[in-house]
Amino acid sequence: MIFMNDSVITYLETVVKGLVDHPEDVKVTKTVDEMGVLMTLDVNQTDMGQIIGRKGATAKAIRTLLRVAGMKNNARVNMKINEPLGRPASVSAADMDAAIDDLKADLD
Repeated sequence: MIFMNDSVITYLETVVKGLVDHPEDVKVTKTVDEMGVLMTLDVNQTDMGQIIGRKGATAKAIRTLLRVAGMKNNARVNMKINEPLGRPASVSAADMDAAIDDLKADLD
């Protein structure tokens, strides 16, 4: 069985809390199985873009750092980012059309 101490959880929390606007909402859980260690990350829905980054670059960098930390413990470490509950509702086509009409009326 793979042994992984809690310092990796603390490390991930520290990195993520430094990136987000709502560090109090950062939660990291660790699951160990035969495939390795899975770090599950929960953040505030408004911070998702900061964690994922442009084209996923920030998330990829965090995953790379975790793999390096895992190599020190002879463990395969990966990260899963949970999508927050209560995602903002998408704008309906009717609402979008009304907004466009309002803008056009303002221009006239």
